[in-house]
Amino acid sequence: MKNNPLLKHFENVGLLITHYNRSQSLERLLKAFQNLNISFGEIVVSDDGSEPDCVDNIRKQQEVYGFKLITTPKNKGLGNNINKGQKNVTKPFTLYVQEDFVPTPYFFENFDHALSIIQRDEKFDIIRFYAYFKHPYTKQYDDRFDEMLFSTSLLKPNHLKFYVYSDHPHLRRTNFIEKFRPYREDLGVDKTEFAMCLSFLKRKGRGLQIKNINLMFDQLNSEEEPSTTTRAEWINKKKLIPIVLREIYIKYRSLKNTIQYLRYKKK
Repeated sequence: MKNNPLLKHFENVGLLITHYNRSQSLERLLKAFQNLNISFGEIVVSDDGSEPDCVDNIRKQQEVYGFKLITTPKNKGLGNNINKGQKNVTKPFTLYVQEDFVPTPYFFENFDHALSIIQRDEKFDIIRFYAYFKHPYTKQYDDRFDEMLFSTSLLKPNHLKFYVYSDHPHLRRTNFIEKFRPYREDLGVDKTEFAMCLSFLKRKGRGLQIKNINLMFDQLNSEEEPSTTTRAEWINKKKLIPIVLREIYIKYRSLKNTIQYLRYKKK
């Protein structure tokens, strides 16, 4: 493999994939990296108590792709799944991806650039590669990435400012949960993510986001393996009533999240 001049190998990066009951999606992700001739120093698949038939499929994939499989006898939630997976990454940097994402042909050049940034610039803890919405407050870092900014000012009312951290695909240092503490394991998916957002901000985490938020990854959910997370569609609609409701919602969320941030206590 290493003698292949076309292979793009990242030895000091561990690919961490969290998975639950979507082995076809997992194989699609692994095969996509293989088709792009991209490899990593290690691959860790953390499974959150999938059905036995699904786990059997993963074990067959393990023989092909050579990843480390971390399982649990029952579903314990996203927080536990990320924690146990991250603890098994041994490389200094982690690329975290959930199983329903697929890298695009633009992945390599942008990931290579991001890795060079995080290696030389210790002030950054995370570099994000995908989002549903751009971070609302940023400053340019270079021609590909922006630094995400956070402020408690009510003059910056968009609640998305809290999401400097996100569960979407990103590169981070492997000591992430040592610096920002393990993920909460007693909350649902969205609350687990937001709890980490608060912990990240309170501990002065800093991050970059790619300017083109849909360039490096596609999120694909088939009829056979649909998304396990549902979100309110009215927030994205452009008709008058949804627009008004969205503006009210954004201001409410911003105020609510600001209070949560101010009350948050580091443990």
